[in-house]
Amino acid sequence: MSRIAPTFAALKAANKTALVTFITAGDPGPAHTVPLMHALVAGGADILELGVPFSDPMAEGPVIQRACERALAFGVGIRDVFEYVAEFRKTDQTTPVVLMGYANPIERIGAAAFIARSKEVGADGAIVVDYPPEECEEFAAAMRAAELDLIFLLAPTSTEERIQQVAKVGGGFSYYVSLKGVTGAGNIDTVQVAERLTEIRKHVSLPIGVGFGIRDGATARAVAEVADAVVIGSRIVQEIEKHGAEGSVAAVQAFVSDIRSALDA
Repeated sequence: MSRIAPTFAALKAANKTALVTFITAGDPGPAHTVPLMHALVAGGADILELGVPFSDPMAEGPVIQRACERALAFGVGIRDVFEYVAEFRKTDQTTPVVLMGYANPIERIGAAAFIARSKEVGADGAIVVDYPPEECEEFAAAMRAAELDLIFLLAPTSTEERIQQVAKVGGGFSYYVSLKGVTGAGNIDTVQVAERLTEIRKHVSLPIGVGFGIRDGATARAVAEVADAVVIGSRIVQEIEKHGAEGSVAAVQAFVSDIRSALDA
């Protein structure tokens, strides 16, 4: 079992909503990734999504696209991401870490090598945006065998058949994309989200996290009323972009702390 299920169980027992945070590895520079990971936890994050930089990210808005470009300019790749997780684990053995990225880097090193290295460094799972659940049952099974969770996205346009397939092969939690758009875009309709989650829960027993469009404490709190987890990415990456190498760690911790306070109010 990965760290994800026990984390959700403990939060549920405490009547708390999980806060899942995203940053792109290597942004604003390679030396800042691990300090940022610790800052997220210190601010109150329960699960970390660590983005693997990729040159052609789909579903990502301009904010995360620019973060990928900054990281790639330093030559940061999937092997570096593994090293960041290993370094993080030297002082944090409890916070779940999910690697988020795309099929290309995994295919490049091989699925078996990806799984083995993820397990070795202490990752807990992965979100692979362009791995449809219908086409990666074998990969999902290999992940489960290594006690790693393969997490899938669901969207407002997901069919009942797709939801059922995610329920069949997914692990950890299901990530509901609240908007028909890219990360960082639009305003979230919490009433519509609540209706959609009711339908999803008819098939999916895993906890459900909601992301895209959550930019402040008020929105996070509203989403927390209907979801098991609140996922925030672009807004955190904006703090990194705004404050740069010198101030991003403190700024990110302060921002996440405000979100945590809103969730716990």
